[in-house]
Amino acid sequence: MSAKKTVLALALALTVGTPLIAQAGYTGPGAQPPAKMSAQEAIKAADDTAVVLEGHIVRHLGKDRYLFRDASGEITVEIDHKHMPKANFDAKQRVRLSGEVDRELAGQDEVDVKQVELLK
Repeated sequence: MSAKKTVLALALALTVGTPLIAQAGYTGPGAQPPAKMSAQEAIKAADDTAVVLEGHIVRHLGKDRYLFRDASGEITVEIDHKHMPKANFDAKQRVRLSGEVDRELAGQDEVDVKQVELLK
C-alpha cells in the first residue's frame, strides 16, 4: 500500500472512530456518574444536570421531541435521530435515557438525550 493510501486509510479510521471517543468520559477517582432520577426529579433539576431516566417513551411530539413517562410522571425529551437505537421499539418497551437537563428561556424544560438503551 502506498504512503498516500495508508494516510487516507488512517484518516478515515480516525474519523469513523471519533463519535465513540467523543461519547466516552473520565471514570476514575472523583468522577461523578450521572444520577438515576425520576421524571419529576429531572423537572426540578438544575440546567445541565446529567441524568439517567428509566421508563417508557409513550408518544412522539414532533420533530425530535418525545414524551417520556415513569412512575413519577412525564417529561419531554429531545432525542436526535443519531441517538436512537437501531432496533424498532414502542411505548411498551422499557428504556434507559442518558442525557442532561435543558432549561430553556421559554419554559420548555426537557432532557437532551445522548443515549437510548432498550431494557429487558
